[in-house]
Order: sequence, then C-alpha cells, then structure tokens
Amino acid sequence: MKEQDSPVLIAQDIDKYFYNPVKTQVLKKVGFKIAKGEFVSIVGKSGCGKSTLLYILSTMDTDYDGKIFMDNELITGKSHNYLAHLRNEKIGFVFQFHYLLNEFSVLENVMIPGLKLGNYSREELEHRAMEKLRIFEMEEHALKKANQLSGGQKQRVAIARALINDPLLIMGDEPTGNLDKKNSDIVFHMFRELAQEYKQTMLVVTHDPEFAAGTDRIIEMEDGRVIRQ
Repeated sequence: MKEQDSPVLIAQDIDKYFYNPVKTQVLKKVGFKIAKGEFVSIVGKSGCGKSTLLYILSTMDTDYDGKIFMDNELITGKSHNYLAHLRNEKIGFVFQFHYLLNEFSVLENVMIPGLKLGNYSREELEHRAMEKLRIFEMEEHALKKANQLSGGQKQRVAIARALINDPLLIMGDEPTGNLDKKNSDIVFHMFRELAQEYKQTMLVVTHDPEFAAGTDRIIEMEDGRVIRQ
C-alpha cells in the first residue's frame, strides 16, 4: 500500500463463526488495508473464507467480531439502514452473475443504483449512465433489453452499473467466473483500465490465477487466515 494515501478500507482482526449446528470459525483475525486507487485480488482455495470475507467487508453481513473502517469511518455496529445507504453510495458490486433485469433496457439497468441513491435527477442519471456505457463501448446497446446481450456484454453492463454512483470502492465476487477466456480477458482489461485511467479502487475475489497476477497486490487466504498480502 502506498503510505501517503489514506486507506479506503481497513479490516482489523475479523473473526467469523458459523453455527450449523456446531460452532465453526471460518475467519480468524483477518486484517489488511486497501489504499485509494489500488487494484487488489483475494485468492485461496474454495472454502477458505474469501467470499464470506467479501460479504462482511461489503456490510451485507454484520455478524462478525473485529472492526471495519471505510473512508476513515468506523462502520462496524452501524444500523442496517445506515449501511444500506453507505453500500449504495460508496460501494459498487460486480458479481459472477450479472443480475441484470431483463424487463428493463441496458440504460435503465445502469441507472438503477443511481435512482435508489437519489442524488441526481433522472435526466442527469441518463447522461451519467451513457458516459459509463461509453467507457465499455456499450453505448450503442443502451436501448436494447438486457436479455438481447451476450454474456460478455451483460458483464460489461454490470460493471457500468457498479460505477454509476462513482463509488469509493468496487467489490467483485468472481466477476469472470461465468465467462469464457476471451470475455474474461476483456473484463480483466476493463478493471485494469479503471484502476490505471480512473484511479478506481477495486477489491476482487477470484479463482483465476491469471486475473490475480495482473492486479497490484494479491491477498492470499488459507483456512480462514490471511497468509500473504
């Protein structure tokens, strides 16, 4: 991490337990910092706790021990309503599956998080959504229904949607996991461009060693612990 930058995200001593029905510890004293503009991947075998960790860091799971700071603010212990607003304002999500709504156009899908946040008029949001689609060369498809796109195109739209509120941090959970090699490469290069050209901070869980190797830093997990960062 670049020392002069104030960290965007800090995880301190994160412990997580599952009870089903036996008490099992799935995260053990996990801690690291993410600097502004860093492109970081989390890797490790299936079951090592990386997706569980991402759900905690994204504030969707609040049942953990330890502390999380985002944008210099302690967010551990905040109310669900507060965290829902924080997620929409400061975090953009890209999942393995795009979760686009087929009944809406590409443009409308990109606008949805912005409409929920309510910081911009609909007209301004349309303009912003077109700008994001242009980054990914998807502006020509703006008025198509989401189900008219290929898998790779859908994932590009999902990344544009994640950017609509100019988030502090993009979090990805296996964003190339459902794509072939060609489209995986395209998506990786888009992430790389967002980091280099737009100084977008990104934290991505991936099984793809090639994807991880192209990031600024790799956080490796094993049996619920960080073993390398």
